[in-house]
Amino acid sequence: MVSIVVPLYNEEENIRLLYSSLKGVMDALQEDYEIIFVDDGSTDDTADILDEIEQNDRKVNVLHFRRNFGQTAAFAAGFDHARGDVIVTMDGDMQNDPKDIPSLLEMSREFDIVSGWRKNRKDRFITRRLPSMLANWLISRVTGVRLHDYGCSLKAYRADVAKNIRLYGEMHRFLPAIANWYGVRIAEIETTHHPRRYGRSKYGLSRTIKVILDLITVKFLQSFSTKPIQAFGPIGLLSVFLGLLISSYLSFEKFFLGKTIGNRPLLLLGVLLIIVGIQLVGMGLLGEMLVRVYHESQGKPIYTLKQPKSEKDTKPNP
Repeated sequence: MVSIVVPLYNEEENIRLLYSSLKGVMDALQEDYEIIFVDDGSTDDTADILDEIEQNDRKVNVLHFRRNFGQTAAFAAGFDHARGDVIVTMDGDMQNDPKDIPSLLEMSREFDIVSGWRKNRKDRFITRRLPSMLANWLISRVTGVRLHDYGCSLKAYRADVAKNIRLYGEMHRFLPAIANWYGVRIAEIETTHHPRRYGRSKYGLSRTIKVILDLITVKFLQSFSTKPIQAFGPIGLLSVFLGLLISSYLSFEKFFLGKTIGNRPLLLLGVLLIIVGIQLVGMGLLGEMLVRVYHESQGKPIYTLKQPKSEKDTKPNP
């Protein structure tokens, strides 16, 4: 079974066209499917149109948010309610082409995540394409997961991968990088991108700061989620070492050379480095305690199995 997850926010002009196109493509595949529309607190007629479609098609499931929670929350809700073995995500603005879904599904037989690549993107260069190009380059370099187009919502996920990822903030664009921690196989495929015909984009240059901050979070989680002391510890020890070195030098000048050091900025720097270093090591130790509380209280393992064994398989032989 295939689940199609589509977040929508004030897309009343695109919904019927999108639904018709999706239904035509999926019916032609002759494969069991469901379409999950997530109304992200729309203020236009989006909710009413979705309810009408849901009443006339049993394969459509509509989730209504009480307010606008954002695209990441919409994807998370879709993942939680999806029943398919493969989950396909896409935008609801008709810029992604449903005709690309069969290609994604075909590749998903061999890969855990198949990401779309809008190679011939139909957006404004300065405000959309250029920031996206820079962001894709930066994310690929920092995370080590090389993709041309992190921002493309048209992706296919194996359900066991998507349902094991917890999304917060604006982390949906980093899904492949986050999933890479689990050792998944990721592929990229060129997809068609259409210019927006109706409505207006909900994103602008303001999201650049959010992307940078989320990238820092992803890098930390990717490298130090189970070992925070290794993130803060080395920097803290280096800071303490430099502070002690400066303090030793000043002490030598004070006691052996008789120089006055009370009014020297170097003294303040040495003390500051020691204090900051101790605080960083302390933060690392607190992080270690929080990690243990997180994993042990919820029974979360620090590893993942490629194919989780069934309860019958895990029982010892009599």
